[in-house]
Amino acid sequence: MLSTGICTLLGIKYPIIQGGMAHVATSELASAVSNAGGLGVIGAGHYPAEWLREQIHRTRLMTDRPFGVNIVLTSPFLAEVIEAVVSEKVAAVSTGAGDPAPIIPRFKEAGSVVMPVVASAVVAKRLEEAGADLVVAEGMEAGGRVGDVTTMALVPLVVDNVKIPVVAAGGIGDGRGLVAALVLGAQGVQMGTRFICSTECVAHAAYKQKIVESDGTTVVTRQSLGYPLRTLPNKLSEQFAELEKAGVPRDALELFDRDRMYLGMIVGDLDEGSLIAGQVAGLVKDIKPVKAIVESIVAEAEEIIRRLASSS
Repeated sequence: MLSTGICTLLGIKYPIIQGGMAHVATSELASAVSNAGGLGVIGAGHYPAEWLREQIHRTRLMTDRPFGVNIVLTSPFLAEVIEAVVSEKVAAVSTGAGDPAPIIPRFKEAGSVVMPVVASAVVAKRLEEAGADLVVAEGMEAGGRVGDVTTMALVPLVVDNVKIPVVAAGGIGDGRGLVAALVLGAQGVQMGTRFICSTECVAHAAYKQKIVESDGTTVVTRQSLGYPLRTLPNKLSEQFAELEKAGVPRDALELFDRDRMYLGMIVGDLDEGSLIAGQVAGLVKDIKPVKAIVESIVAEAEEIIRRLASSS
């Protein structure tokens, strides 16, 4: 069976973590991933603490296995969300869009495994010193907010600079990606786009189908807002790029961008909504249950490892 150190650390069967994507990483998806042997993660996004507590309770009704919560550090409800996660004592906490160092001790005192998402080796090393238990090295291929280093370059760089386990993210959606991550020195993978196209995910059917039909082409906008965002190309991305090029003030751009992710991912507006997706979208060819996704990835990875071992 394919198992690494993070499986013991997180109490999971397979070294697969689901990305904590805002709006679509709800109790339905998180519980399904945990039940399939990975680590499901609820995406707190910018939702209030009451919503998050309900999601945690619902997840516990659907699985008795470990799961985590992803906290966006720019949330307007950050203090209340942190308190909710600490008091609920979730198994794992991931963070993004900010510096989690000051709050890592609170989560560790609550018994949670702390696994920040990082885009550089320098940040990974600093968060290791701050007490992180593992880091998720996310390359620029990922959907949503992105850095500027590819997964292929970032993962070994982070591995060489920290002693804690590293999880690879960005551009991974099948068994080949899992094996590649292990070869680069990671102990597992985090996937988002592949899990959006699961039957359990609450994302709108039209959005899922758009990913399935994608040839892998994505665009990055919002650089002028300080958080480059990778999405599928559509009318909104074209409009946003034009506004950025024209030098529209930041306040106007933020107003223009408001609620666009929910509009695209949940409402299913393929023209005016943000269609978050990583470059791996071109490899996603179907929508199927989470259990089938996880099992096929693990089976493919194990077969590749066997084949490589037999040819050596």
